[in-house]
Amino acid sequence: MVSKVTTAAGVEYSPGLEGVVAGETAICEVTAAGTLVYRGYDIHRLATTAPFEDVVALLIEGELPDTAGRERVRQTLAEAGAGLPGAIRVALPLMPPGAHPMDVLRTGVSMLAAFDPDLDDHTHAANVRKAMRLVGYGPALLAVIGRAGGVPWAGNGESFAARLLRATTGATPAEWAVRAMDVVLALYAEHEFNAGTFAARVTASTMSDMYSAVVSAIGTLKGPLHGGANEKAMDVLREVGSADKADAWVSAALARKAKIMGFGHRIYRTGDSRVPIMREVARELGARTNQPQWAEICEALEAAVAREKGLCANVDLYAAPVLHMLGVPATMNTPVFACARMAGWCAHVIEQHDGNRLIRPRSVYVGPVRQARV
Repeated sequence: MVSKVTTAAGVEYSPGLEGVVAGETAICEVTAAGTLVYRGYDIHRLATTAPFEDVVALLIEGELPDTAGRERVRQTLAEAGAGLPGAIRVALPLMPPGAHPMDVLRTGVSMLAAFDPDLDDHTHAANVRKAMRLVGYGPALLAVIGRAGGVPWAGNGESFAARLLRATTGATPAEWAVRAMDVVLALYAEHEFNAGTFAARVTASTMSDMYSAVVSAIGTLKGPLHGGANEKAMDVLREVGSADKADAWVSAALARKAKIMGFGHRIYRTGDSRVPIMREVARELGARTNQPQWAEICEALEAAVAREKGLCANVDLYAAPVLHMLGVPATMNTPVFACARMAGWCAHVIEQHDGNRLIRPRSVYVGPVRQARV
């Protein structure tokens, strides 16, 4: 149910823009039943059958690619990553050692703008080129951020998911790990007018460049009420420790009015449609890596929070242990999310520029009445 507030002046508004329709999009739909759809394709089909390259092509170019198109996209993304400017490989390691990877990623994307010859060309074709470059840079940026050095592309046809795993773990991944990462990337790639995407569209609506829009989105995603939740969710699982302690942990958390990361969502009321897929991946990885406790804790938390608060889990609850079991450090969880969502952000910037209208809402003034001049 949408919460509206009426001011003393009788003006009604929706705090946090809850329930407000801010525009049209052909990119993504969350249906009334809670199903997530990318350009007409159910995410369940995409996540379980398609490599991330297919999702990138669908979101940015508008169509699922055939086999040749998939290889073209794979090559384009890999070549972009291999072409990460040397200045960025030198500059990012100069950030303070304690800097959060999302802060370093934000800086890296901002720097990349200066190297793009299409920067201020907002035509559709130029924006598609920039979008593919931005997505392709992701693994190379995370390699620099995580270990102060790049993971060069060897030209062997390695997929985006494989390169991202090498960048974040420092090891060549097994095929089962690559497939699991493809699922994570597909589920995180796009989600309608979420906070980060809306921030990108607001920036793009001023006819600023795609890099500026993505920097806005990265800054928004960092917050623990948005993408930062998947990093915090792993802290919760470690604190709980085992499934048999979940009930007591939830009771204690609710007693101190703490927010439980990995639960609740602004638009899902009957459950996040991405959760069943991610839950199954967590179970499979738990069996494969001999770490079944993580999925068990998640499931126990789901039951306890549903019983005590009536809240459903969101995708971050299960994404956190999945990334952990893949060997990704928890501090890199949100940057991995950003690398996936880059495809969605860029698709929205393209759509915004293609039919632009400045996004400029109004506010309700509740300050002091007009003051007499001193």
